[in-house]
Amino acid sequence: MSFPWEPAAATGIGSLPGEDSREAARILVGELPDFLHVPELPNRGPGGDCIGRTGALLHAVGSDFGLETTADGWRITDGKSRLMRRAISWIGEDLDALEEFGQDYSGPLKTQIAGPWTLAASIELAGGERLLKDAGACRDLAGALAEAVRTHVAELKSRFPMATILLQVDEPGLNAVLDGTIGSVSGLSRFDPVDPPVAQDALREVLTAVPEVVSGVHCCAARPPIRVITNANAGFVSFDLTLAGIDEDAIGEAWESGVGIWAGSVNPLAHIDARKSDAMVSAPMRTLAHHLGMEDAEHMASVVITPSCGCAGARWSQVRSAYSACVRAGRVLRQEEPSG
Repeated sequence: MSFPWEPAAATGIGSLPGEDSREAARILVGELPDFLHVPELPNRGPGGDCIGRTGALLHAVGSDFGLETTADGWRITDGKSRLMRRAISWIGEDLDALEEFGQDYSGPLKTQIAGPWTLAASIELAGGERLLKDAGACRDLAGALAEAVRTHVAELKSRFPMATILLQVDEPGLNAVLDGTIGSVSGLSRFDPVDPPVAQDALREVLTAVPEVVSGVHCCAARPPIRVITNANAGFVSFDLTLAGIDEDAIGEAWESGVGIWAGSVNPLAHIDARKSDAMVSAPMRTLAHHLGMEDAEHMASVVITPSCGCAGARWSQVRSAYSACVRAGRVLRQEEPSG
């Protein structure tokens, strides 16, 4: 399978520090000129975070869907939502800034949305319980997300006609949904585990919303459910390779079958010595490839190196350092320079 990125490319997960979309776009274009992503700025407050941004994309498609904040997070509300309108405006500002600094960009461009199961576990119904409680509402949510994806991707294509659009579905809550560890709002009970085929169906509807777009899943949990993700037709799986509990056998199966491997390899909150970053950041991926016997150029063509998770809590100097380390690690994996 061919991929719309260079072998062992580097990109970011999504979130960045601060509230200034132009500063975020300027640094993205400077540090990741070959693989941009749409910036997320959760430090803006509700609506700047992944859940709020995705709610805004849903609200833009159907104004009868909105979100409002509660003491514990988010709740569905009918009709117009001032908070959602503000979040839609922020998305527009982010895309305007990226378009300004990335004029005539012709490489891969990734956007991010929250996945159906993380949303279902995070959002309350109007009655006060999590959406996860209602199987029908979960199915409807997946369908609505698919439509929001189609609309969002169409806008990106119109703004960046020479770029290749990719979709990252963020599912940090997927493990908990599958394991049945999501508690009710009252805290007195837990929801039943969602069966893997049901979870796969909802993910598949979102991932295949735009067939020509390479779509994948990012899960930064300690034990990402690789097989559930790949069985949902994910074109790539993004995970934190620095955590214990990674299922190497499942990764090897996915890798061998042609699924892209996006390896979170550097903590964006850490100080990275530039003289050591290439060896340090490439080591987890080199070790994994060695264990699986997939060190050849053909397999490296599907690899992308990323920070271990989002960068919202980092300083800009740390973001630059992390992105630079990921880029240099990719060069090591491509054997463009020594790893020592």
